[in-house]
Amino acid sequence: MMVRMGVEEGEMIQHSMITKSIERAQKKVEENNFGIRKRLLEYDDVMNSQRTVIYSKRKNALFGERLEVDINNTIFDVVADVVTEYKEVNNYNGFQLELIRVFSVDTIITEDEFASGNINSLTDKAFDEVAAFYKRKAEAIANQAYPVLKDVFTTRGEYIEDIVVPFTDGVHGIQVSVPLKKAIANKGAEVFKSFEKNVVLYLIDDAWKEHLREMDELKQSVQNAVYEQKDPLLVYKFEAFELFRQMLATVNKELVSFLFRGGIPTQQAPEEVKEARPQPKLDLKKLRTSKPELVHESNGVPVDDMREVQKATPVRVEQKIGRNDPCPCGSGKKYKNCHGVGQA
Repeated sequence: MMVRMGVEEGEMIQHSMITKSIERAQKKVEENNFGIRKRLLEYDDVMNSQRTVIYSKRKNALFGERLEVDINNTIFDVVADVVTEYKEVNNYNGFQLELIRVFSVDTIITEDEFASGNINSLTDKAFDEVAAFYKRKAEAIANQAYPVLKDVFTTRGEYIEDIVVPFTDGVHGIQVSVPLKKAIANKGAEVFKSFEKNVVLYLIDDAWKEHLREMDELKQSVQNAVYEQKDPLLVYKFEAFELFRQMLATVNKELVSFLFRGGIPTQQAPEEVKEARPQPKLDLKKLRTSKPELVHESNGVPVDDMREVQKATPVRVEQKIGRNDPCPCGSGKKYKNCHGVGQA
């Protein structure tokens, strides 16, 4: 069109019709981009709401603020889930076994009480029983660790700030760093607090990373809802809520199970307590390697011999001279006559 109108390349366009057409096109592009950005922000709002919940829990565990309250709420939620699940099907044996599996508690609730009671009353009674056991467990671990900590503080307290205390639930193990002075001040109670903090941080971080991956996959998959004449954003919000709820339920049950079943190994001796300090990095420049055939053994025991091995000199093969060949000395005689080979 510009060619037909005789407009040359680089010439300024000043006609009002062309200017208005460009303005309308630019307005449509900006409106479209605004709609895309608004849609993306609505997707991000869903993640932000979930991120706020997770980060608040992590902050409480990291700085010790409201950690005890969060753990009590978590224990209550897990107890309520267990009671609701088995009360609805009236399965007392399953309820009893689940309390043993998750909380390591053999409940005092009888089968008649379970059958006649409602969900709220059973939840309150089971929570009181579980909370009392958890308190006794914390006190027992403090009493178990305090003599060892006191001995370490007496002998090496001026050099050590933190020590590493091992915990295990029989399947998994974790190394917990405990501030020595605080643990001595509250007679070992700091050991269990540090244990709670480390377990909460580990499980939340691990589950949150997996949840982010699932949310990215969900964001891509819900776009197909357009073909079913559904709003992808609404589908995304509903599915994201279900994923987040399941993730929290799983984390809560794993957290409670580890806290209730975890403890200090009984074979841990006082001299095995290690100082919590960063491990030195391996200097690869000083690392020397040797071939397997250069490692010697002495009476069947390998010897770490790093001595330099002399290089083997190459074997030179000289040209062989026959008896009847001319002698290489230049006399013109045969080799056997020149040097007396064979004369005897």
